[in-house]
Amino acid sequence: MQCRDKVTYNTLISGFAMRGLTEKSVQLFEKMQSESLKPDGVTVASLFGTCASMGDLHKGMQLHSYAIKAGMCSDIIIEGSLLNLYVKCSDVKTAHKFFLDTQTHNVVLWNVMLVAYGQMGELLDSFHIYSQMQIEGLQPNQHTYPSILRTCTSVGALDLGEQVHTQVIKTGFQPNVYVCSVLIDMYAKHGKLETALKIFRRLNEDDIVSWTAMISGYTQHDMFSEALKLFEEMQERGIRSDNIGLASIVSACAGIQALSQGRQIHSQSIVSGYSSDISIGNALVCLYARCGCVMEAHLLFEKINPRDNVSWNGLISGFAQSGMSEEALKVFSQMIQAGEEANMFTYGSAVSAAANLTKKNLGKQIHARTIKTGYDSETEVCNVLLTLYAKCGCLNDARRVFVDIPQKNEISWNAMITGYSQHGYGRQAIELFEDMKRLQMMPNHITFVGVLTACSHVGLVEEGISYFKSMSEQHGLVPKQEHYACVVDVLGRAGQVCRARSFVESMPIKPDAMVWRTLLSACTVHKNREIGEVAAKLLLELEPKDSATYVLMSNMYAVTGKWDYRDRARQLMRDRGVKKEPGRSWIEVRNSFHAFFVGDRLHPLADEIHQYLEDLNERVGAIGYVQDRSSLWNDLELGQKDPTAYIHSEKLAVAFGLLSLPNVIPLHVMKNLRVCNDCHNWMKSVSKVVDRTIIVRDAYRFHHFQNGICSCKDYW
Repeated sequence: MQCRDKVTYNTLISGFAMRGLTEKSVQLFEKMQSESLKPDGVTVASLFGTCASMGDLHKGMQLHSYAIKAGMCSDIIIEGSLLNLYVKCSDVKTAHKFFLDTQTHNVVLWNVMLVAYGQMGELLDSFHIYSQMQIEGLQPNQHTYPSILRTCTSVGALDLGEQVHTQVIKTGFQPNVYVCSVLIDMYAKHGKLETALKIFRRLNEDDIVSWTAMISGYTQHDMFSEALKLFEEMQERGIRSDNIGLASIVSACAGIQALSQGRQIHSQSIVSGYSSDISIGNALVCLYARCGCVMEAHLLFEKINPRDNVSWNGLISGFAQSGMSEEALKVFSQMIQAGEEANMFTYGSAVSAAANLTKKNLGKQIHARTIKTGYDSETEVCNVLLTLYAKCGCLNDARRVFVDIPQKNEISWNAMITGYSQHGYGRQAIELFEDMKRLQMMPNHITFVGVLTACSHVGLVEEGISYFKSMSEQHGLVPKQEHYACVVDVLGRAGQVCRARSFVESMPIKPDAMVWRTLLSACTVHKNREIGEVAAKLLLELEPKDSATYVLMSNMYAVTGKWDYRDRARQLMRDRGVKKEPGRSWIEVRNSFHAFFVGDRLHPLADEIHQYLEDLNERVGAIGYVQDRSSLWNDLELGQKDPTAYIHSEKLAVAFGLLSLPNVIPLHVMKNLRVCNDCHNWMKSVSKVVDRTIIVRDAYRFHHFQNGICSCKDYW
């Protein structure tokens, strides 16, 4: 153009500003001045907006100086743009000073200041501005309420948010979709989903933000099925979800491992053009990992660029929660090697994976990392560390972690109570529960499982019944199947099988397999065939393919001398194609796990192990140990002539541990089934003759053998 005027420059400057091209718009602005053309307020306001969006405070302040010299600062548009500049550049102090100097009573300026203090999380300052605004007679508008409500949401001030909601209704903004979407978000994030749904259902138009807020609220509070139903309704109405909504619904699918629906939403995200969105990518990684789809999870993870902590954590936690703990720990190792910074959630998932695998040494290494990085003071990390040590048989370490937790929550107390219960320290578990109540910590369903188990393991029958009754009478908790099973166990272990049966028959809910299995187990121990047959019959109807039922039933007939019935139980098991789970034991030696089956000869040191066992049996026999052959009848009937062929797996693991580990290290053995009477007596004797602590974790509990005594006091 040979002839440019003010309109030409203003148009082009505004165009560059709208595109975020700050440098070009400022260069044009300077050239315009050199040609003695004066920009108008709209142009300068556009430049302020560009500087604000780019966070260029220095350039913005230069423009502010120009606006003052040009006498533009009293312009209402300039005022709003200037205030927005300082707020978005986080210079709230200058923003507030400028705000106080403005002469106009403009609701837009007040709203900008509300946003400023909201971004800083300054609730009191936000409410002061909000109150002062009304004192000066300025009527809040549809932008005022969302600004103050978002602040209430971010700082958790639901009570103040509800007060603002009341004013929304009084001033007639209840039908406003923008205001309603923020109200829905506030109530949903604070768990008041019924209130959020009422507001949502009153909307007269389909607003994508409101739908997304409602779906996200359900997902955040683990109401995954409700989130999926609402998403389906949204689809039926033809409303297209945005990236935030798709990420939330993928997370809901991950929560209930709805792989098929998750795949459909994955396809939809690709069609909608959101395949590169990091929030959706992270959610999909978590979905596939939780559903055990290792290859797909890794493939999606590799496509995310750049990755953030959420990407890594999604993969680690997903594998850990799906039971793929080895994979979780591999990814954690890769994350550390890549130099990525782990956070509280990373450590929580990694320790949880180590706990599931009972990898004590690896767990201790991760614990050391949490100490170095300062995350050992986080309650969530401490809770999983406590669980790790309890699961690995290191109760003293668990106790130390519990004592050092700066702010214990109900999970902390539950983990320690459960740890004591599983290790046979029932009275300590009950004492801890009483301490919990004295500190006015509210027990929940998990707490009572730990307390009732503790009563069961130490024979506190009447105390257990009393605690069970207190669930509903004192704490307002409705007992679940696991609590009824615990009471049956309390009575059954104490030999009160008839009372246990009466208790089951009086249950207000239909007993499940766990309840009947507990009763059948008690009947086997106490040789009560009559009640045991009733329990076995009902258990077979509920779970005809569960091998444990047939084994318990067979054992019950064996201990009562009903050999024909025992044979029939075994034949029934064979006819139905049910196979008994083989006994297996593990021990960790020098960071490697060594597994043994009954009569195992596959280990490289098998000959040495069996020879050592022979010597060990002579030594324990010398102090009075006599083999309980009734515990071996299953194996003897197989017709094995070699006596070593039916040596139980835990004996082999203990022998290997004694051969391989220094004398000062306690043996930690794990078994997938219940330890038999013979092995239990044998380990008591071994702990005495070798002067060694042996800790055995079976399918039900821990046994600490030391100096010829077990922590269970032979009550198990």
